[in-house]
Amino acid sequence: MSDQKHNLVITPLEDIMGDRFGRYSKYIIQERALPDARDGLKPVQRRILFAMNEDGNTHDKKYRKSAKSVGIIMGNYHPHGDSSIYDAMVRLSQDWKSRIPLIDMQGNNGSIDDDPAAAMRYTEVRLAPIAQMLLQDINKETVEFAPNFDDTEQEPTVLPARYPNLLVNGISGIAAGYATNIPPHNISEVLDAAIYRIQHKSCSLDELMDYVQGPDFPTGGIVQGKDGIRDAFTTGKGKVMMRAKAEITKTKTIQQIIINEIPYDVIKCNLVRKMDEIRINKDIDGIIDVRDESDRNGMRICVDVKKDADAQLILNYFYKNTDLQISYNYNVVAIVNKRPMQLGLAEMLDAFIDHRDEVITRRSRFDLDKKEKRCHILEGLIKCISILDEVIALIRSSKDKGDSKRKLMEAYDFTEPQAEAIVTLQLYRLSNTDVTALREEFARLTNEMEELQDILDNPKSLKNLMIRELKEVKELYGRDRITKIEDTIEEIKIDKVAMISNDRYVVTVSKDGWAKRVSMRSFGASENTMTGTKEGDHLIGFEEVNNLDYLIFFTNLGTYGYLPVYELGEHKWKDLGTHLNTKMKMSGEEKLINAFIIRNFKQDGYFVSVSKHGMIKKTRIADFEVSRNNKTMSCMNLHKEDVLVSTSLAYAHNEVVLATRNGYGAHYKLDQIPASAPKSKGVKAMNLNDDTIIGVQTIMDANKYLLIVCESGAMKRLKLDEIDFMNRPVKGLLLHRQVKSNPNYLRYIKLVSSTDIVTFIGEETLKVEAKDISIMSREASFSNSIKLSDDYYMIKDMVVVPDVPLVESDDDKEYEELKLNV
Repeated sequence: MSDQKHNLVITPLEDIMGDRFGRYSKYIIQERALPDARDGLKPVQRRILFAMNEDGNTHDKKYRKSAKSVGIIMGNYHPHGDSSIYDAMVRLSQDWKSRIPLIDMQGNNGSIDDDPAAAMRYTEVRLAPIAQMLLQDINKETVEFAPNFDDTEQEPTVLPARYPNLLVNGISGIAAGYATNIPPHNISEVLDAAIYRIQHKSCSLDELMDYVQGPDFPTGGIVQGKDGIRDAFTTGKGKVMMRAKAEITKTKTIQQIIINEIPYDVIKCNLVRKMDEIRINKDIDGIIDVRDESDRNGMRICVDVKKDADAQLILNYFYKNTDLQISYNYNVVAIVNKRPMQLGLAEMLDAFIDHRDEVITRRSRFDLDKKEKRCHILEGLIKCISILDEVIALIRSSKDKGDSKRKLMEAYDFTEPQAEAIVTLQLYRLSNTDVTALREEFARLTNEMEELQDILDNPKSLKNLMIRELKEVKELYGRDRITKIEDTIEEIKIDKVAMISNDRYVVTVSKDGWAKRVSMRSFGASENTMTGTKEGDHLIGFEEVNNLDYLIFFTNLGTYGYLPVYELGEHKWKDLGTHLNTKMKMSGEEKLINAFIIRNFKQDGYFVSVSKHGMIKKTRIADFEVSRNNKTMSCMNLHKEDVLVSTSLAYAHNEVVLATRNGYGAHYKLDQIPASAPKSKGVKAMNLNDDTIIGVQTIMDANKYLLIVCESGAMKRLKLDEIDFMNRPVKGLLLHRQVKSNPNYLRYIKLVSSTDIVTFIGEETLKVEAKDISIMSREASFSNSIKLSDDYYMIKDMVVVPDVPLVESDDDKEYEELKLNV
């Protein structure tokens, strides 16, 4: 026990965690997720290629089972799950992921629709021809080797790489604190740029960009944004837009949008599904059908469009709302000298060129050393032939091979390697023909050694050799560019309104925020049944509208929101509809109190709002339009305990009438309410004493009556001239005779004409004709009565705002200053 205590190390937990995480991060960065700038490979990719090459699984041999290759890689070099190795192997074989695949896989290796590859026991693999360009000369001590995970094998720390694979195939990965996202580029352009960089070490980025135009994705498409490419080639970070290639064709009956190339890394089936959802949801009008007609001959997505529709606008809508156009962010991070570095185009080429310089130097030194050893042997053999009889006699007199070698070295000054070669020489090699061959081989090796020495001594010769080898790679594997580069990012402008048919619908909206648009056919088939609502919810109103109108609504929390009618979900009349929070951000506490239909916001007129505790305000209709209507916005700045109870439409010379729960009414002209901005508090409407306001009505027609409805269901009509004009704020006049023993509290007020029908909904629908409600004076009580429980509510009108052009007044400047102050 004492020994155990003696070996304890007391260390703070944060130091232990920091040390362990530091080690883990270093491993993830250097050995897992980021590529080496020299060969452009992650460790798992490098191990796959090396193991397959060592096993002889090359392009000129037969395919082998993937499972066998995965087992060799996992057992010898990569001690991780077989699925991770196989997934990496599959990706290296997919020609829609890599510009030039490094693995040749036979069998199902997945698809651009994100279908998984077949299991490794079903597929077969071998190295692709270009993979040999990464592995060539690996056995000539061109790169450093390190022990594998269990010290039983040696593996390369980098591959010799005869072309800049980091640029050609690109890569992506996420490490601890680092991430990389490098797109593929055209191999011919990259090789030309590398050659130019070798010849002009201090060349500018503009000169390099004369060769490398930008990314060249295996899926083709269009890349927009030369400035983003320049940023990426300068700093390693930049943003470009990727767009599908599409063409519009016309037939006698329809138009078609044909898409043959899509952006890189986009899953085709998801793209087609999203495009078809737009058709099904009728987000835009004019789409007949969306089909995926791709087959083994190539990709083809076909969109049938109505003959009279604007196909270009529909295509632009797809660009904006689907993955038919996406952004791509360069983030070029790679390992340089065991450290993650952010690299531009020049730095990536320099890392490759420096690596290639070292590979050629080490290879030349290896070849030179090997040829020198062979020449030394040849010198011994040639000397041996000149004294052949003496050598034969000496060997015959020796006891064994070792004695023969010792005597040869002592008698004729042969070195140990020369003596070994002589004693193992086969007799047929002593013919005159083979002696000549030895001399020719010696002369040839001498010339080759001079060339190798020149490469080692003369940097210019080394550069020329490097350039020559790069040209050989281009000749063998060069390809034409398939991605089109456009200088500027095209701004997509969509006149969505022009793409939507202006059909007629019935719109409904409820207190809790459920709304829908109903086709006239469904509404006509409803046979006067009430629209569907949730339990505890009630209808605010419904109205026949145009598809291009706007629904604007006001809530109890002093907020408002609006959206085009065509954005409302289309449902049947009996359905609940869709909640407004699917279209804009709004809280669960917001309950709708009024809703209006408006064609546009460039209208004359005001919305007048009144709060429960006696505040009132009017705001121009035009001021409610905002650039972003993705959430509800303030229409009245309320005090803590206050709520909005009613909003009404009004014009400059209108009058307003208000009523309180205790039965008091106020009547004054609209100009007594100063115009204010949506976020203002408003002014005092009435002097309340333990009372609350229940509503406000705007008097536009003097021939109407004020309908007063009590909580109990008692009601009457009141002539408007019975309520005298007052100056704001006032306590108001009693609108009915109040009986102290059985007081009536007001619940609704509404302006009605004799032809109107007032609808109450609860357990059943109650419809009351306004002409049947008695016209009574202020001093009278009530005569008409229906039973109204708390579950009953009166349907308000969903007012359609008439098209009244906006007229600038003399007070505009003062009003604008007031809005700014607010």
